[in-house]
Amino acid sequence: MKISSSPHIRDKESTTNIMGQVIVALIPAAVFGVYNFGFKALLLYLITIACCVGFEAGFEKLTNRKITIKDLSAVLTGLLLAMNLPPDVPFWIPILGSFFAIIVVKQLFGGLGQNFMNPALGARCFLLISFTGTMTSFSYDAITTATPLADLKAGKAVDVLSMFLGTTAGTIGETCALALIIGGVFLIVRGIISIRIPLAYIATFSMLILIYGLFSGRGFDVSFLLAHLCGGGLMLGAFFMATDYVTSPITPMGRIVFGVLLGFLTFLFRIFGGSAEGVSYAIILCNLLVPLIEKFTVPTSFGKGAVKHES
Repeated sequence: MKISSSPHIRDKESTTNIMGQVIVALIPAAVFGVYNFGFKALLLYLITIACCVGFEAGFEKLTNRKITIKDLSAVLTGLLLAMNLPPDVPFWIPILGSFFAIIVVKQLFGGLGQNFMNPALGARCFLLISFTGTMTSFSYDAITTATPLADLKAGKAVDVLSMFLGTTAGTIGETCALALIIGGVFLIVRGIISIRIPLAYIATFSMLILIYGLFSGRGFDVSFLLAHLCGGGLMLGAFFMATDYVTSPITPMGRIVFGVLLGFLTFLFRIFGGSAEGVSYAIILCNLLVPLIEKFTVPTSFGKGAVKHES
């Protein structure tokens, strides 16, 4: 019997088609980002997408590899990276981030299918660590202000409806929870992503937030929960980045375990960490645990019998 390398189960969907549908699902949130933050947001989209495609094509050309930009994975990485940037960052930030995402995280590990973490999130965390001040400076309506999650962490009141609709400060693509949910439902209905990861992620995080509210004196505070669900990159991460095919488990139980871990880590980082956000770090840390998760969640082989012991 000839045993080839994975994947062993194939589908009529091509990589280009899958990436294209994810891009379509992101359009509502991306368009709202331009509406919310203006022409600068559109320029950031164009710069990151162009740089990601250019870096991928250039690296593959230099290393005599097949040019793979037609699969749209670099376009998707560029779009996601831009959606994770504050609207007022200088233009060299998306260029540097694109280089890190495509060259360091993706191409140096073998290209699409070989990267060990989500390229866009890897680049965002790199930029956050390297240029914290620039990456955590937000403005809305030309006024520098804190994000709703930062206000929430400081004990201030927030407008949950504005957070749901997206008329708040934040990164370009994370503010409108409604648009992100619409895109996520589209992907689930189309069968592009499994509901297991986002459902386990959101359910675990919600349960922990409610328990924290009970023990911290807030009581059963639904508005506190909704603010955390609508704020930051939780919806963007749950539907569009935690579900990345390459860096998430393929086993059904593994996806649930992955989602539970994401919810637990996001809760820890948001409530007890120094930053108001925690989605990006939670996802890339869980990306590193995927091989271990899959090792312990592989289904039992069909027809496998019990171990026979000698008497």
